[in-house]
Amino acid sequence: MVNKRNTLGRGLGSLLNVSENKDENKFFDEIDINDITINKDQPREYFNEEKLSELSLSIKKHGIIQPVTVRKINDNKYQLISGERRYRASKLSGLTKIPAFIRNNNDDNLLEIALIENIQRENLNSLEIAISYKKLIDELKIKQEELGERVGKNRTTINNYLRLLKLPPSIQKGIKESKIQMGHARSLIAIEKSDVQLKIYHLILKNKLSVRKTEELVRNLNTKNLGNLKKNLKNNEIIKLESKLSSFFGTKITTKGDEKSGKIIVPYKSTNDLNRILELLDII
Repeated sequence: MVNKRNTLGRGLGSLLNVSENKDENKFFDEIDINDITINKDQPREYFNEEKLSELSLSIKKHGIIQPVTVRKINDNKYQLISGERRYRASKLSGLTKIPAFIRNNNDDNLLEIALIENIQRENLNSLEIAISYKKLIDELKIKQEELGERVGKNRTTINNYLRLLKLPPSIQKGIKESKIQMGHARSLIAIEKSDVQLKIYHLILKNKLSVRKTEELVRNLNTKNLGNLKKNLKNNEIIKLESKLSSFFGTKITTKGDEKSGKIIVPYKSTNDLNRILELLDII
């Protein structure tokens, strides 16, 4: 009777049932997860702990469907090229071995392989992609056009990502943590002064502005109205209140101020309209 090995976590490696292919520099295998070190050129810096935990549970139940990619440093050590999220989740799930696509350490352009594979395969945020593009340009000494050809993007798209790196650090952190979207960031880039960028950024967060509302806000921005920007901008709760009051009174209700203090304006068109509103208030 043939002993069956535990297939937990083997995923694609066990399905392929192959340890080597025709190219002697590339092969699949299961390797000890503790023999893998993180690649310093891995672009992802922020990992959502909740999603990582969910992936860990999935791996524990179904195994790894897509192997990570590593390069061989010596007989017993490997460096991760792509798949750090799967690698981290596998460790959380308790796996001791992980299926890997292995490249020998004499492969050329490992930096390019690492970054391009991550850009194409992983769900990177906008800032991580921008950092990856910048690193490729600097390390490989190529121009934006050439980079665009390699990653399948046009020069304008590459440039839009690179411009994110000129934003203030706190805004970059907000992008990294998915507090704002790429569309928000592109609007902020159009503003020359960093202090103004930061003011708009905090308004986006506080008022949960959509990309479209942010674009409109920046488009109409000028020096005169900047000081009144915070006063005139209403948050979602105030907008909801105005809607409820308008429905109750049967007329367009507006407010001035914020959630702490202000005025509620109830307009009327005639004496009869005023009496109708007063009756609703049970004053007459």
